[in-house]
Amino acid sequence: MDQAFDRQVTAAVSNGPVAEKPWEELTADERRDRRIERWRNPDLEFISSEAAEMYRVRVDRLLAALNLEVPDRVPFNLNAGTWPAVWAGIDMYDVMRDPPRAAAAWRDFNLEFQPDSLVSPLFTTTPAPILEHVDYRLYFWPGHGVPYDANFQYNEREWMLPEEYDHLISDPSDYMLRVYLPRTVGAFGGFARLSSLFDFTELPFIAGHVGAWGSPEMTAGLEGLAAASRAVGVWSRTMLALLNELRCAGQPSYAGGGTKAPFDILGDTLRGTKGVVVDMYRRPEKIVAACERLVPIAIDWVLRAARPPSTPLIFIPLHKGADGFMSDEQFDTFYWPTLKKVILGLIEQGLIPYLFAEGRYGSRLKAIMDLPRARTVWLFDQTDMTLAKETIGRVACIQGNIPLSMIHAGTEQEIIEYTRALIDSAGEHGGFILDIGAVADGGREQNLRAMIDTVKLHGVYR
Repeated sequence: MDQAFDRQVTAAVSNGPVAEKPWEELTADERRDRRIERWRNPDLEFISSEAAEMYRVRVDRLLAALNLEVPDRVPFNLNAGTWPAVWAGIDMYDVMRDPPRAAAAWRDFNLEFQPDSLVSPLFTTTPAPILEHVDYRLYFWPGHGVPYDANFQYNEREWMLPEEYDHLISDPSDYMLRVYLPRTVGAFGGFARLSSLFDFTELPFIAGHVGAWGSPEMTAGLEGLAAASRAVGVWSRTMLALLNELRCAGQPSYAGGGTKAPFDILGDTLRGTKGVVVDMYRRPEKIVAACERLVPIAIDWVLRAARPPSTPLIFIPLHKGADGFMSDEQFDTFYWPTLKKVILGLIEQGLIPYLFAEGRYGSRLKAIMDLPRARTVWLFDQTDMTLAKETIGRVACIQGNIPLSMIHAGTEQEIIEYTRALIDSAGEHGGFILDIGAVADGGREQNLRAMIDTVKLHGVYR
């Protein structure tokens, strides 16, 4: 008999049940199983036995699709963005300043449309006072750069300068603390005057470092961060209570956390779109080195979050890898190698990368097939879903892709016909989740209902 197993049997006989293996000793599959078990059987007080059963039915339905198996019917999610606010008749200005009112809108939307996983408010209801207290410069938000009824909008700039690549690559945390954040978040302005934190390791240098902490700019910034923290507390208590309420009513969460592709970390809010495009030609070796350096950071972004993931799925929006943004050669050089490392790193931790392939990914489908089977899910926007089913769909669950234009301007009959055709092609033999292809910050309610009714009627596997 194997000695380790023998010890476990002896322990079970003499001391009762065997303790769970330590996390670091688990295989990737064992970690995944443990995370899935927590997702499927959460420590919740359901409002009824029917709600508890519906919760498990929905999780099992999603799991079957994720595992490339055939569920009872095609599951559907709602990539609804701020539609709950629009549906409730609330401007985004109010959503970002009145957490209880926003929570009520998301509660009512979820209970009305009953998706197989709840539409979370966490990505879209960040309170404006938090941004104001820290003097956040990377985005505009309602009443601060965009109209009251608009959503937040990125302020495109080269926030990181090209000559700063070496600093980022050599010491990302130091670069963020003393260069990037003072430039992009006013509350960190005083940190630009700090010397290296390594000064604390040698007595003669401590005075020089500590002195900068007493500057008026540092004091004001820390006061702003404290005020923002208080605003976070009010918002998070409201929204976490809402999520708990919806789960207890039988609606599971879907994404439990998020991260980004290393190239997108670099190209979105560091170098910016123009900057990173120029860099692909002028300093390609710097992009490759920076993306490699950002791989562990992208993985740790999930593992070191303030709260551990509530579900195994980790959301990864893909912004700059789409067809038309870069050539296939550039995708294979700059984008995919480090994104793949992040994906595999998350899988090793028992997580399920949930990748949102925004735009078109037609020319990328074969490249992204180089992944473990049934360990990822891909939400496609404008990609041909029949082609996706024939390629990446052989190794991964695919999700999508009711056109956003059709949700806004199509007829109910067009929605019904498109949904039926999508189920017939992408949903054959399972491994498919129906969804809107792009984030829907509103649309025609009758079209949404037509999509949902069609999947419930036509998406049943017989």
